[in-house]
Amino acid sequence: MSTKVSDHVLRRLRAWGVEQVFGCPGDGVEGLLAAFGRAADGPRFVRARHEETAVFEAAGHAGLDGRLGVCVAGSAPGAVRLLDGLDEAGLDDVPVLVIVGRTPRGTAEDPHRQEGDPHAQFGDRAPEFMETVTAPERLTGVLDRAIRSAYTRRGPAVVVLPGEVQELEGDAPAHGSAAVPTGPGPDGRPVVPSEESLRRAAEILNCGDKVAILVGRGAAGARSEVERIAGLLGAGIAKDPFGKDVVGDELPYVTGVIGPLGTRPAYELTRDCDTLLTIGSSFCDPQFLPESGKARGVRIGVDPHPAGTRGPHEVELTGDAGETLRRLIPMIRGEERGREWLDTVRDNVRHWHEVLERRARLSADPVNPELVARALDPLLPPDALVVSDPGSVASWYARHVTMRSGMRGALCGTPGSAGCAVPYAIGAKFAHPDRPVIALAGSASMRRNGLAELITAARYQDRWPDRRLVVAVWNSRDPQEASGETDEGDGAPASPRQLPDGRYAEFARSLGLTGVRVEDPDAVEAGWRTAWAADGPAVVEFLTDPTVPPVPPHATWEQVEETAASVLRGDTGAVAELGHGFRAKIQEFLPDRGTGRGTDRETEWETK
Repeated sequence: MSTKVSDHVLRRLRAWGVEQVFGCPGDGVEGLLAAFGRAADGPRFVRARHEETAVFEAAGHAGLDGRLGVCVAGSAPGAVRLLDGLDEAGLDDVPVLVIVGRTPRGTAEDPHRQEGDPHAQFGDRAPEFMETVTAPERLTGVLDRAIRSAYTRRGPAVVVLPGEVQELEGDAPAHGSAAVPTGPGPDGRPVVPSEESLRRAAEILNCGDKVAILVGRGAAGARSEVERIAGLLGAGIAKDPFGKDVVGDELPYVTGVIGPLGTRPAYELTRDCDTLLTIGSSFCDPQFLPESGKARGVRIGVDPHPAGTRGPHEVELTGDAGETLRRLIPMIRGEERGREWLDTVRDNVRHWHEVLERRARLSADPVNPELVARALDPLLPPDALVVSDPGSVASWYARHVTMRSGMRGALCGTPGSAGCAVPYAIGAKFAHPDRPVIALAGSASMRRNGLAELITAARYQDRWPDRRLVVAVWNSRDPQEASGETDEGDGAPASPRQLPDGRYAEFARSLGLTGVRVEDPDAVEAGWRTAWAADGPAVVEFLTDPTVPPVPPHATWEQVEETAASVLRGDTGAVAELGHGFRAKIQEFLPDRGTGRGTDRETEWETK
């Protein structure tokens, strides 16, 4: 049998260790699809329901595995559907290779075919690498450079493979190196900063009395080094939303996730510190960073000029996080210092856990969304992979899920995207088929992509040694979304804050999967247990109260009082939502059980 260029593509991917490729059939990739049929799962072709979900699955595979995620899509309009996922891969700093087909010459002028210019479509989504294979002899070089770019730059690379080139026959193109780089840098060796910059950084850190460490995804794999330098500096640790699994939440000086959906102790840590060490993070929200002139800072990262980064960084250490910390740690003085600071950090963390426990017990109609996450936390398997949607679900994930040693977590996408939790989780499941995976999703995400990708999970579950894939849906009926539906009965237009109730668990059961719908707070824990006990993918759907908001961690007491006064006067239409927000916020000002911790402001409020 003759060998075609499309066969050489799969052989080259195998040489790079690629075991599966996510994608959809479409115009311009017929040759590649035929090659997958001849390859006998080497690599496996995973058929997604949509091009957007295919690239989300590739990103989820890369984000929770570290290895390259690969996706294939046809020419327009299929290729256009990749744009959102490519944006997310770039923002999430994960290595993704996208192979895009192009309609063979001679058919591009067919009025029934839609075609576009791939370089115009993807040029700004893959600025580091985008190239078209125009001849068989160029294939290996283009693929190798694309893959190295994806690994080195931690972002998407795009290769356009015209349909007529896929079908060409011939000998295998000349081989290049198939060695996957072990770290950032063109030769595969970790990048490290200069000795002089390390000494300057150590001088700043050694002078600090109230040191805070902020870690992000770029610190993944450097957990022991992060914990070691935190111990020497007497520092608390905060995590940006994408770095939740870099260090464990069991440590008493780990304050949790920083940002609008994060924790109060993380906000207090960076607000009150006099020195900030940022490791592998480009977090840039000024509300959660030290005020200008109040702190000194050092930053470690492979990108010397990360987009949007702000903070008091006097020294930029450009290098791999683990290797840089191993060189920096011997320069740090480990004498006793800042112990009062560390005690304050630990007290703040202990108090925050009391706050979360009280918030989860607050009444709601019908189920408090915080109770759902709180009940999940102790039931998570010790080797679970946890994937969260953006939006309010991300807040419950960031605050209530304890990331323990052996677990992995990922916040997929950005607040501007929806529909990525389930495809991310499927990609993670293919990366780790022997580990349990859970997707935390909102109802909007499930409607957009989640329901369709349940079909993908049902189709491929037998390929996973551990078939547990739990999809948890916070079904709040999406009160913030508009709807063109009408109320049943009188035919009057429905309120723009109401949508028909989706039956996600019922849909799962129609596919032969486990489906559980929870409408009673007393049934929350049982719902979780049923989902985890299932021998295969399961959907557990919680009917949650849409008026329970994620209260920002940096709201002041004065703001709480002003909000309460506004609610009591009836000056706002969102009385229920503000009421829940007030009740949640007030928990921060109540004393811990058995500690007597409190303030004069608590007594002041209780007398009102």
